[in-house]
Amino acid sequence: MGEPILKASDVPTRLSPNKGQSVVKSGLVVDGVTWDVTCVSMGNPHCVTFGNKENQSLQVDELNLAEIGPKFEHHEMFPARTNTEFVQVFSSSHLKMRVWERGAGATLACGTGACAVVVAAVLEGHAGRNCTVDLPGGPLEIEWREEDNHIYMTGPAEVVFYGSVPL
Repeated sequence: MGEPILKASDVPTRLSPNKGQSVVKSGLVVDGVTWDVTCVSMGNPHCVTFGNKENQSLQVDELNLAEIGPKFEHHEMFPARTNTEFVQVFSSSHLKMRVWERGAGATLACGTGACAVVVAAVLEGHAGRNCTVDLPGGPLEIEWREEDNHIYMTGPAEVVFYGSVPL
């Protein structure tokens, strides 16, 4: 999946860098609630959160993505809008996420989002570099290799449609 981009201006985000040139576990106010967010680009912008000031441990299945997702996507701190991942930590190698994709809304899976989640989890100290990430569409195995800074994703592939188009 390539290397993560962490420089705030390249994600892009207007949030002030707080760890070198990166935004890691920084406060983002959405609807009066301060969320801890880490910003990562995998070629597209991601805002990853593991919780907010009032609830440090998210229960992702309880979130109303249709309500909260657009507020993150269109937040003024994201000039190109953003994908947002809400993450629940089960262990240092097992995470669960729900995603709000910019321009698409709630989706069953997002490969770049799962990669961004593992990067954020490592940077925030929630997880190691090899994780199973559970998504509504099924689990993905994500590895962020220290030796080359690349992220590798493994997951199932299934045929969901056969068809033909007359030319």
